[in-house]
Amino acid sequence: MKRLNCEKMRLLLIVFLAAIVLVGGNAKADFTFGEPVEMGSMINTSYCEEGLTISADGLTLFFSSDRPPHYENWELYMATRETTDDTWNLPENLGSIVNSPQNECYPSISADGLELYFCSPSDPSQDFGSGGTDLWVTKRASVFDPWGTPENLGSIVNSASHDVEPCISANGLELYFCSTRPGGHGYSNIWITTRQTKDDSWSYPSNLGTTINYSDSEGTPNITSDGLVLFFTSNRSDGYGSEDIWMTRRMTTSDSWGEPINLGPAINDSDSQVMSCISPDGHTIYFRTIHPDTCYDFMQAPIIPIVDFNNDEIIDFDDLLIMVDNWSTNESLCDIGPMPWGDGVVDIEDLKVFIKYWEQENMPQEPEIPE
Repeated sequence: MKRLNCEKMRLLLIVFLAAIVLVGGNAKADFTFGEPVEMGSMINTSYCEEGLTISADGLTLFFSSDRPPHYENWELYMATRETTDDTWNLPENLGSIVNSPQNECYPSISADGLELYFCSPSDPSQDFGSGGTDLWVTKRASVFDPWGTPENLGSIVNSASHDVEPCISANGLELYFCSTRPGGHGYSNIWITTRQTKDDSWSYPSNLGTTINYSDSEGTPNITSDGLVLFFTSNRSDGYGSEDIWMTRRMTTSDSWGEPINLGPAINDSDSQVMSCISPDGHTIYFRTIHPDTCYDFMQAPIIPIVDFNNDEIIDFDDLLIMVDNWSTNESLCDIGPMPWGDGVVDIEDLKVFIKYWEQENMPQEPEIPE
């Protein structure tokens, strides 16, 4: 009987899925985090790692490290995996064309995989704003070609202060970064520079304002692939440790950012947590935990949409009815797809997510066949 009811439920979901019509709206959705785990000894070492970024297909990651044989400076490394379910292979150093005798840190890979942004000390002999750390980019013609000689982003973007921790948006038209330049609202702030097309030059940077740049230090910005959520690190006083990870949302990519929200004790603790990146599919957060007596370790945790709408600890027909009642609205409770924070309307994308989690909880498992 239970199996029959499950099959009827599945049929009802499929029929409903086929019958609905999509419309627009604006919203933001709720989600939670799974248990953070270390990324393992292939990525983490007894030395320091920071600034992780992941390619759009989820199969290549870049990060910086001071591991041997180059432990006197920070250099950029790359690791790959066959599928998103596999473990990472042994990281490779990006080589002397990209890495210099200086420090290269905080890489950010573009969605097409052809641009890799990072920060490194400026060249005092060049008119790049010199004096501090600058933003750079290395490019390649295809993902199968080697990286080219890094290019400094120039004095329009870089300043005489420290310009660090770049994050390129998925459309390649927004570049977020941290800077200690004058005109901010604390020691270090998050800034943004934009361009009209990928062939255009970057604009003069703008400060993200006091909604985000609230305290002495904000940094490590990471914009999600849909452009609707910005994660960052802050040492503002109402956190859990010396540095916490926060997030801010906007309804559309042309709207202003909302009031920042602390990610809570599932991610932040009494140590220092520093943002690295969100996976392109929005389902994993990567960050660094700084232990008082050790160096930095990369951690990862799943981002899980809240599907139990009535909070009765089961995912069932009652939850589906709640979604149906809110169909085509901007009800944040039911806006759970395609990203865990939703896309601004309760529609077919949210139903797909609901079906996935409903089946995991309710569909009978296939019996194991004895050998």
